Amino acid sequence: MAVTVQNFIKLANFYNKMVTVMSAVCVEKGGIPIENYVGRFFMADTLEYIVEYGRRLTEAGPVPDDVARVIKIFQERFEGVKTLVTPTEKPIYEMTLEEFEKIMNI
Repeated sequence: MAVTVQNFIKLANFYNKMVTVMSAVCVEKGGIPIENYVGRFFMADTLEYIVEYGRRLTEAGPVPDDVARVIKIFQERFEGVKTLVTPTEKPIYEMTLEEFEKIMNI
């Protein structure tokens, strides 16, 4: 995928729609807090991807001011959830139960 402003906007829209769906799922499951929903790890991974995409986009050249603001917002959101991303050094299927629990803060 070419790193373009249009693709970043598509990713941002996807993430925002996914947050809405995730909230609805939490309500449907009895009002569980989002921080207890298992999908929060996928959300964190998705946000990490979007932040990295935004970084590469800004390195490739100037971006419109409104897009730069959105990139900054996503970076700030990611700071709050970056401990939830899945590890990149070792696949989950190769982890021991103890390693998995430590990574997932269980």
